[in-house]
Amino acid sequence: MGSWSDGGNVVTKVVPGLLIATQDHAQAAREACGRITKTIRDALRDRGAATVALSGGGSPIETYRLLAQETIDWNKVHFYFVDERAVPPDHARSNYAAAKAALFDPGGVPAANIHRMRGEASDLAIAAQDYDAELRDTVKSKLGGLPSLDLVVLGVGDDAHTASLFPGEPTVHVTDRLVAAVAAKGDREARLTLTPPVLENARASVVIVLGKSKHAALEQIWAAHGDIDETPGRVVRGFRGSITWVIDRAAGGMG
Repeated sequence: MGSWSDGGNVVTKVVPGLLIATQDHAQAAREACGRITKTIRDALRDRGAATVALSGGGSPIETYRLLAQETIDWNKVHFYFVDERAVPPDHARSNYAAAKAALFDPGGVPAANIHRMRGEASDLAIAAQDYDAELRDTVKSKLGGLPSLDLVVLGVGDDAHTASLFPGEPTVHVTDRLVAAVAAKGDREARLTLTPPVLENARASVVIVLGKSKHAALEQIWAAHGDIDETPGRVVRGFRGSITWVIDRAAGGMG
């Protein structure tokens, strides 16, 4: 998995992408915020605008809080979502609600620049089609005829899922849509998720992975060989842009 130093952060190559191994959650949030900020500023410098897709879950929230404190022209940054649960936008489990509280409101992001998934829709298949159309229409940068987001922020679940691409679900193999509906299963809510074609097309991605429970999933994703149906997180191996992994000691199996 690479080297480690108790004296501070270590930046080393992994497959796929670049690994930043940190001591704890706070340090991971600072590193992730720094990478995200640089990517946004580079996009603003090079293209005059930036497009960013955010994930939910607990791992990125402190990063979003730090990002809200950065000096960035939010009028030129458009935010999208990697996935969303089938809940109202003010629900405690809404990815939009979490990002709104941590980043959008404190950072002063214009409402017109926030493109949320309609998780509250009665028909998620139609909501997926609508979000697909919104991506194609509003993300001006294209690669191979498809939208190319400047940055995608991802996490990894204990079961090695990323976005809402879950083990045993066909969504990881979708190639004809940018957004798909994911059916509820057990205690898991139905969801909307970006699909591999648009995730793979991003210019850059930052994957934030924290906690001991994620270590086995990382090992599966980073293994030389594996089954994408069992380990959907391996979809990142097909990403065309840069990938930066930000992990803590526990996720790296070092404490």
